[in-house]
Amino acid sequence: MLSVTNITILFLAFFFTKEIIEFYLEWRNKKHIEANRAKVPYKCEEKIKLEDHQKAADYSITKINVGATFNLISIAIFLFWTIGGGISLLDTYIASWKFGPINTGIFFFLAFGLISMIISLPQSLYSTFIVEEKYGFNKTTMKTFILDRLKGLIIGLIIGVPLLALILWITQSYPKHWWVLAFVVITAFQFLMLWAYPVLIAPLFNKFSPMEESDVKKKVLALLERTGFKSNGLFVMNASMRSAHGNAYFTGFGKNKRIVFFDTLINTLEPDEVEAVLAHELGHYKKKHVLKMLIRSVIMGFIGFWILGQLFNEPLFYQGHGVENMSAHAGLLLFSLVSGVYTFFITPIMSFISRKYEFEADEFATQNAQGGKLISALIKMYKDNASTLTPDPIYSGYHHSHPPALVRVSYIEDLIS
Repeated sequence: MLSVTNITILFLAFFFTKEIIEFYLEWRNKKHIEANRAKVPYKCEEKIKLEDHQKAADYSITKINVGATFNLISIAIFLFWTIGGGISLLDTYIASWKFGPINTGIFFFLAFGLISMIISLPQSLYSTFIVEEKYGFNKTTMKTFILDRLKGLIIGLIIGVPLLALILWITQSYPKHWWVLAFVVITAFQFLMLWAYPVLIAPLFNKFSPMEESDVKKKVLALLERTGFKSNGLFVMNASMRSAHGNAYFTGFGKNKRIVFFDTLINTLEPDEVEAVLAHELGHYKKKHVLKMLIRSVIMGFIGFWILGQLFNEPLFYQGHGVENMSAHAGLLLFSLVSGVYTFFITPIMSFISRKYEFEADEFATQNAQGGKLISALIKMYKDNASTLTPDPIYSGYHHSHPPALVRVSYIEDLIS
């Protein structure tokens, strides 16, 4: 029979199992990278110097060490909020203001968000101005860093507070079926953001300039023409103002799709290589990966809200995870915090599916662009981003959404041979 004690024990068992597995995988990955640091993998010997390979290894190891340190802090904070009674302490304090259930819930989440932002600030500062700076990637000034967070905070308040108020009102007005209505609202909001983010939000943080006439643009337009892909514009983002890392991506949905290239990527790759990278991204759309991921997200969201609906008025759920006060806002926060503990085993499944999509997109790219140029582009991107070429296979299989570089290069070589 379930009891508060049994649920607490189950929760801690899941939590520490998750942490032990992830610690072990990080340890394996670090040891594997260190063991392969002295020699460039044979497929990349001609294109990556030993010093670049070692820089990538050292960069990866540094991030692992830094992540492990901050993860210990995160564990302590997480346990404080849950079984340590932190949620109850905050809820009791905010409730003493006697603002009513909805306003109390809003101030509760605002307080939690502010505390979390302050706690996470040292890690953000250290990662940006120490780690990224050390390896030559950071281009962010302190002014930009502060402005980014202020903008994010303001946008979060403008968008998040009304949405939160609506969800809390639904829980009060429709106590039996609130989770269905909340699911519909959140899903509609997510689709709205697919449209709004590239048009209204992203330009607040970066400058998006229409791609200038060039050999790259000619290659890109020709690729779009022969693959029958319609976009709402080609843009170059001034990513170099924050970082030296390069990338390209699609954003938006439906007729609002935009193709965005980091300026760092445009300046690094040859026109044929940019075309190959874009062909890979087009493959995700042509193979309906984006649609599949959206459908999966909606289904998982529905399941999550259904589970929360069953637990919402169950005292054992609250008390077993260290929360004494049964309130709508406490239930919403508690579920958002602990749900990942019980579903961590889904991570390698999602990673496997994502890697399968990457292989399919690579196949599409080799059919519509030059596979050899895709390989050279990938190697350049790995080099310029200091991404290790030798992650531990088990760690990579668990965590990585993309196949390891050498596996991916071998796969593309087989396709074009």
